[in-house]
Amino acid sequence: MTFKELGLNDALMKAIEDLGFENPTPIQLQTIPLLTGKQTDVVALAQTGTGKTAAFGLPLLELVDDNSRDTQALVLAPTRELGLQIASDLENFSEKFKKFNIVAVYGGSSISEQIRKVKKGAQIIVATPGRLIDLIDRKAINLGSIQYVVLDEADEMLNMGFKEDLDKILSFTPDEKNTWLFSATMPPDVAKLVAEIL
Repeated sequence: MTFKELGLNDALMKAIEDLGFENPTPIQLQTIPLLTGKQTDVVALAQTGTGKTAAFGLPLLELVDDNSRDTQALVLAPTRELGLQIASDLENFSEKFKKFNIVAVYGGSSISEQIRKVKKGAQIIVATPGRLIDLIDRKAINLGSIQYVVLDEADEMLNMGFKEDLDKILSFTPDEKNTWLFSATMPPDVAKLVAEIL
């Protein structure tokens, strides 16, 4: 099956083709039609390297409105390296498609510069939990307009002790939203998180 058969729009298809993508991976095949087809929560089990950034990123880019400056999507990642990779991939997927302001928010870099970028109107924020909590505590970010939350590598986030941060962050998002949880494994703590938030 090709990406075209998954129902992605022509502009996004062009971007994918330019990046050399031809056939979707199994996780992309299962998630893309589901996430673009209806408003839903989802739990997806996928190892690193199986194309899961595109599995959630392509639907996000299709669904988020680039004409609005509201922050509509939040992607949470356990490490700054993964966060930067996700933000870079989303920018590559969307550069010929929509005019997004995608902002990566992570520790070890200037918080004032990240706040400035967020204030410009970031439709999609990719964040590590700790730095996002800093921005919330400084009232520098508004999560009240979030429609989509992606938890990437949820098992790693819980292994790294981010459960309280996740609870706090999610408490600032609307009750009515779509939550997409991606994890390599489903240990009991991830299953408990799924039961709590989806």
